[in-house]
Amino acid sequence: MIPVRPVRQGGAMDNIATPTEADLARLVPAFYARVRQDALIGPVFESAIDDWEHHLGRLVAFWSSVMLTTGRYKGNPVAAHLKHLATITPVMFDRWLALWAAVTAEMLSAPKAAALQDKAARIAESLKYALYFRLPPRPGSAPLSR
Repeated sequence: MIPVRPVRQGGAMDNIATPTEADLARLVPAFYARVRQDALIGPVFESAIDDWEHHLGRLVAFWSSVMLTTGRYKGNPVAAHLKHLATITPVMFDRWLALWAAVTAEMLSAPKAAALQDKAARIAESLKYALYFRLPPRPGSAPLSR
């Protein structure tokens, strides 16, 4: 028999691992300041982002939507990354995640940092699948074009 853990909703344990809006408002700009200085991924972001203040606001809204289910973010991360497919490589996702892990660990409690790191890893995996994964064509079918 497989043990089943009860689902906890709204309990005190949930709150210690949930970042606040204030946490996200501090974290996101600090993280992207680090990203912008990174030798591998900094140049990609610098060439892709024209208005950092606006972009950071969108990113705070994104993380608010993802972690707090606020619905503040209105956008399509896959489409945004597809625009830069020629300059983004899979290893860059790993570097982004390493920086994210470092900054979240420096700025937040361990449970909050772990929750954000876990969510970021799942998002990165999904983005990599969307950007790079292609099934081989079936025998006798025409390949799909982008």
